[in-house]
Amino acid sequence: MKERVQTVFQHLEAPADVLVLANSTEPHLDQAFFYLFDVPSGLFEGSIALAYPDGRLTVFSSALEEESARQAAKRDPSVTIEVPKNREERDRLLARLVPSGATVALDYRELSHEWYLTFEKTLPKSTWLDASAALRAARMIKDAEEIARLRKAAEIASRVGREIPSLLKTGITELELAGEMEYRMVRYGASGRSFATISAFGVKGAEPHYAPQDRRLEPGSSIVCDFGALYKRYASDITRSFRFGPQDPELKKVHETVLAAQQAALERIRPGVPAKEPHLAAAAVIDASPWKGRFTHGLGHSIGLAVHDGFSMNQLSEEPIEAGMTITVEPGIYLPGRGGVRIEDDIVVTKTGYEFLTTTPREYLEVPA
Repeated sequence: MKERVQTVFQHLEAPADVLVLANSTEPHLDQAFFYLFDVPSGLFEGSIALAYPDGRLTVFSSALEEESARQAAKRDPSVTIEVPKNREERDRLLARLVPSGATVALDYRELSHEWYLTFEKTLPKSTWLDASAALRAARMIKDAEEIARLRKAAEIASRVGREIPSLLKTGITELELAGEMEYRMVRYGASGRSFATISAFGVKGAEPHYAPQDRRLEPGSSIVCDFGALYKRYASDITRSFRFGPQDPELKKVHETVLAAQQAALERIRPGVPAKEPHLAAAAVIDASPWKGRFTHGLGHSIGLAVHDGFSMNQLSEEPIEAGMTITVEPGIYLPGRGGVRIEDDIVVTKTGYEFLTTTPREYLEVPA
């Protein structure tokens, strides 16, 4: 945890005396809090983390999660736990631990207005500094422990992905399929789903962020499944597309085109390459096909403590790809009234290219009805 704190301070645009992170209530929890304080369980609603340039971290916990906090702190001598009895005690402690007139770095992207007003009142002589870019930069490059957790999350989702064909039966609903996938992820070691599972049958596959309903699977349907597992707070995100029953020659060619687009993008991924280049490589493959213009979103995004972890690959992304980034690569073709195909994998960028984290087969697959 000490190294992560120091990394954030190295990325700040100007020196700061302290970095203060604050959680509201779920879902308004700052994932940077959990990046600096590596606690495996708990929501830590209303908690604060104070980080200092030398790597020290002080966490204000509620009594509700004190035991979880103290157990996590035992692993790192740079972490101190405080448990204020009420807001007044919390504010007095905050004023004591933050020097008067200090430059205080805050996560502007995640800080609630209520917390900002609290800090203004409690630390009236402080100068504020936006730390959101520094936090993003630090979190983009994953350390060995983060990659290990992401790999495990991807392994769990990949195992479920390989089992999806065995779950496809005439009459099963989208909701039933999604529920079965989520159950299996937990059974295989996930703490839960990393986002709301998408299972889309037939024409609904043309909606990239479709929410499953009670639509039943019928022979001759295409299927798009987008899902992910959460493991020790780290997420995976994978999409696979299938055909149930009689072949559809057009959608088979669509699948082959999407796979070729993904491969073209992967071949452009290496350190130093602007993030737009893999996207443009995938788009060029699709735009050279009969389905020009039907790739309607960016190629991918970083993944970590959040599914969309701050970095994007699209036609406007000039930021260079770096070793240690973990990103998704997910081209798709969407045909309203017909269906869609998306293939998504999680990768880690290496010094020379990339390595797959997800391992479910990507090729076109027809499941007998």
